[in-house]
Amino acid sequence: MLLSALLTDLTYTGDYPSVEISDIIIDSRRVKPGCAFVCLRGSAVDSHQYAAQAAKDGAAVIFAEYPVEADAPVLLVPDTRRALALLSAAFFGHPARRLTTIGITGTKGKTTTSYMIRSILEAAGHKVGMIGTIGVVIDGKTIPINNTTPESYDVQRYLKEMADAGCDFCVMEVSSIGLKGHRVDGMTFDVGLFTNFSPDHIGGSEHRDMEEYLYCKSLLFRQCRTGVVNIDDENCEGVLAGHTCQVETYGFSERAQLRAADDHLISEPGYLGAGFTVSGALTGTLRVCIPGTFSVYNALAAAAVCRLFDITLSQIQQGLDTVKVKGRVEPVPVPGNYTLLIDYAHNAVSMENILGTLSEYHPKHLICLFGAGGNRPKIRRYEMGEVCGHMADLSVITADNSRFENVMDIIADIKTGMAKTTGKYVVIPDRRDAIRYCIENAQDGDIIVLAGKGHEDYQEIAGVKHHFDEREVIAEILQTHGTLPPVQPEEESL
Repeated sequence: MLLSALLTDLTYTGDYPSVEISDIIIDSRRVKPGCAFVCLRGSAVDSHQYAAQAAKDGAAVIFAEYPVEADAPVLLVPDTRRALALLSAAFFGHPARRLTTIGITGTKGKTTTSYMIRSILEAAGHKVGMIGTIGVVIDGKTIPINNTTPESYDVQRYLKEMADAGCDFCVMEVSSIGLKGHRVDGMTFDVGLFTNFSPDHIGGSEHRDMEEYLYCKSLLFRQCRTGVVNIDDENCEGVLAGHTCQVETYGFSERAQLRAADDHLISEPGYLGAGFTVSGALTGTLRVCIPGTFSVYNALAAAAVCRLFDITLSQIQQGLDTVKVKGRVEPVPVPGNYTLLIDYAHNAVSMENILGTLSEYHPKHLICLFGAGGNRPKIRRYEMGEVCGHMADLSVITADNSRFENVMDIIADIKTGMAKTTGKYVVIPDRRDAIRYCIENAQDGDIIVLAGKGHEDYQEIAGVKHHFDEREVIAEILQTHGTLPPVQPEEESL
């Protein structure tokens, strides 16, 4: 693509040649002839120092925030991260214009709500791509990513892949860090969604204080056509400060355009969820197959977004009734009258949340299988043991990602926290055996949660990642159930 075509939306100073640009590069080690090199300033490295080497390696043009010495044309821009986003959007042909884009921001619920929206859209016959915490989903394939919202070049590349694959929608989690770092600049979302706001991501290289955190969230609503916001959240007005979009509201408040009421829990073997009624913009009854009353807010948010696209209440219900979020209180079908769930909870706060949610369903026994990560602060293990000891009827202590530590040392730390409680536990170091123990001993009405792995499909042991998908493990156990001798715990306190 001609360099001139990339500069259409850019404010810059300097002269440039009429050259073809082969790619846009931000890592000086990946520079190739004919590329544009964009100098970024990070918390640890300022790549302006590599401009001369980039030119030497063949970069056709350098984008920088201040003058640099380089044997190539240098164009100065006010902010190279924003420039990268605008250049990338142009380089990939503005793919967001070929899609209906939905951006979701908020402290909690982004991932679950994005999956609910996708499920509803697919129930209505749409083909949907996703970008978020669990990865990039395109045409049934999941691509792992390091950040909830990837760098702008990758965002635009993935959007193009979605459009080329025939997707007509993209649902994207838009983090405050992503907004702060201009990762979604260069596009206008058709819909921006706000879930909720609470303290998080303060300090270090994230946000200096709550005011900045809220401000960054608010940027989405200066970059979307319609904003859908949770009117019940006390920070709703703050997140809409300076907004330029049309506003739609949802919540339990009488002021909400889409209102929920009569929320209640639903408990059936293999199905834990919540039901509620809606009025205002939609009228009827909905239920969602994800446990917890907080699921009502996420489901209401998903309905508030999807109704904007002439999707019917029955299609919304179909989507909510079949949604699965990989590794987030994910139900796994089992033949017995008990419920088996997989969840990513891997610290004390998330363990407390999931166990508190599941206890609301009054199971016969609440059983939690968990371990803890190696080469991580020991206090996390103590806290997880203490939380589980207080809240679960039985803890099955096992391995997680032990990394470079001995799994028995990690288990000993978990037991230190457990000792502060009267909780019952068994120790089964091999996670596969631990899962089999839970299945073999399950009773009618039990809820079993396998915590810690969630969407991960590996175990890291001695620095090596071994394939380990709990869904596959469960299927294998069920297939061979009854043909193997029962698992005997190495230690128990019952």
